[in-house]
Amino acid sequence: MDKKVVKNYLYNLSYQLLLIILPIITTPYVSRVLGAKGVGTYSYTNSITQYFILLGCIGLNLYGQREIAYYQNDIKKRNRTFFELLFLRFITLTISIIIFYFTMVSHSKYSYIFIIQVLDIIASIFDISWFFQGIEDFQKTVLRNFVVRIICVSLIFMFVKSPNDLQLYVLCYSGTLLLGNLSLWLYMPKYVSKSDIKNINIKRHVQPAVMLFLPQIATTIYTLLDKTMIGFITNDTSEVAYYEQSQTIIKTVMTVITSLGTAMMPRIANLFKNEKHEEIRIYMQNSIKFVLVLAIPFTFGIMAIAKGFVPWFFGNGYEKVVPNMEIISPIIIFIGMSTVTGTQYLLPLGRQKEYTVSVVIGCIVNVCLNALLISFFKSIGAAIATFLAELIILLIQLYFVRKEFDLKVIFLQFVKYLIFGLIMYGSVKLVSNVIGVSIVNTFIEIVVGGIVYILLLVVSKDSIIKIGTNMIKSKRNNK
Repeated sequence: MDKKVVKNYLYNLSYQLLLIILPIITTPYVSRVLGAKGVGTYSYTNSITQYFILLGCIGLNLYGQREIAYYQNDIKKRNRTFFELLFLRFITLTISIIIFYFTMVSHSKYSYIFIIQVLDIIASIFDISWFFQGIEDFQKTVLRNFVVRIICVSLIFMFVKSPNDLQLYVLCYSGTLLLGNLSLWLYMPKYVSKSDIKNINIKRHVQPAVMLFLPQIATTIYTLLDKTMIGFITNDTSEVAYYEQSQTIIKTVMTVITSLGTAMMPRIANLFKNEKHEEIRIYMQNSIKFVLVLAIPFTFGIMAIAKGFVPWFFGNGYEKVVPNMEIISPIIIFIGMSTVTGTQYLLPLGRQKEYTVSVVIGCIVNVCLNALLISFFKSIGAAIATFLAELIILLIQLYFVRKEFDLKVIFLQFVKYLIFGLIMYGSVKLVSNVIGVSIVNTFIEIVVGGIVYILLLVVSKDSIIKIGTNMIKSKRNNK
């Protein structure tokens, strides 16, 4: 795989991990200080705020990244595209802020939270990470997030001391998000000049951006609507917290997988623009193998350690997080694969219609199952609905790419790593039945699982071991 792609993957992996590293570091502390009700209130209000950010962005993040990637070698067109998308983004997000204020801030029992979360929408106006992703420069966004998140962590531990500090907790998130987005503008004079503002045409971006916006609506609806529907149907924000905390862990692990799709998209878009179809095929084959070899052990690893991990990590009162984690963990595989077939392949090749069909059907399935299952099983019902929706999305996308991808080879690879994952799962469960619940014991379980899985790869002489060995040798030779 191209060294720049690998480098950008690692940068984007760091970027995505840093976006969620704050919840991971602070979760044990916050879950005890704010309690399930406080955590659930934040999750519920934030899910609603994200709808307005989605509405304001109208697909411009993904569209902007792709358009900048198309013209990354034509500086004049690239920079004119940047200003066009920036002005369009300012208009649409300003409208979204106005609607948000007159609906949620003025007429909600959580107004005291929503008024702070206006900062989240303002931060989206100044978010230009899509530009740096489009030119395949992920380093700057990583450095930005690292500094900002360290500040955020420090502020939370300094000022959030009781359930009454929920507003301060929200302010730490929203304020540092805005600060981080503004900091990226310090780099922009190097890339653009005011002369590029001339002859801009905002209208030409509206229709194609909206076409990408439709699948994003569907995707965001079924990822955010879960929490909204749990809160609305059960009228219990604690149930939202159980679901949200299980998602926090899953998303952290999933980041390792999905970051490849984000890093690869501008490269695939550029290759497609230059009609290099054979290179695209090779990249896709490597991506699928990479996803399977990592997603399957992560999935079974979470399922194996959940029972011993939740009590010491979240504290008392979060027992329902365990079944939520166990049920929802397979979406790591489903989303990992659909990131390759959808985000990494269909979208860069301009096949938005097929991508949209898959996520819209998944959204409909998710909403219908939520309405049915949450009433009976609460947060666990939402976990089941998410599991089935993500599986359906993957199956539909595999159908659409069946002529370009050898599904038989994919299936055989899946079965191989599935067997390895099951063996690893059994090994970890044997260990967990012998040792007790503690931080050290969870670490031991993770190490045992990792060793067993790696040994299975070595014994089977899996090609991923050879790739890893060659990369290490190459790095040593370069030194």
